[in-house]
Amino acid sequence: MTRQHLAFTLNGRQVETLVEPRELLIHVLREELGQTGTHIGCETSHCGACTVDLDGISVKSCTILAVQAQGSDVMTVEGLAKNGELHPVQEGFMQEHGLQCGFCTPGMMMRAYRLLQENPNPTEAEIRWGMAGNLCRCTGYQNIIKSVQYAARKLQSAKEG
Repeated sequence: MTRQHLAFTLNGRQVETLVEPRELLIHVLREELGQTGTHIGCETSHCGACTVDLDGISVKSCTILAVQAQGSDVMTVEGLAKNGELHPVQEGFMQEHGLQCGFCTPGMMMRAYRLLQENPNPTEAEIRWGMAGNLCRCTGYQNIIKSVQYAARKLQSAKEG
């Protein structure tokens, strides 16, 4: 099969690689570009472990062809921290114990990041609805909700301060 040239922005830097037309974005991110924070879970879009930000939208990278990212802006969990400082979402998951085994955490963080971009001050019900496409088998979700609330407060205080 003929490989195609693929170029896009990944976590703020331009990347280029060759991909097969049928190759999924998750595989290119992990295997070609070394972004192993994004996890492969169900490969059917149900679990959300592979959630990344694509042009300002949360997507499950196990259902996106890599060639669909041509010219796009992609952010993975590795792109959240800036200059060695955790993003408020990452800090929230740490401070509020929003993880146990950690498998779902990168996808949860990426969905929480986009949710807070869309709705900077969500209610608990809005967080639950906004995170509903990401599954966790360990936590019971309560600390994940608290983690998102923590991040929302921190982001709000940064805007005000």
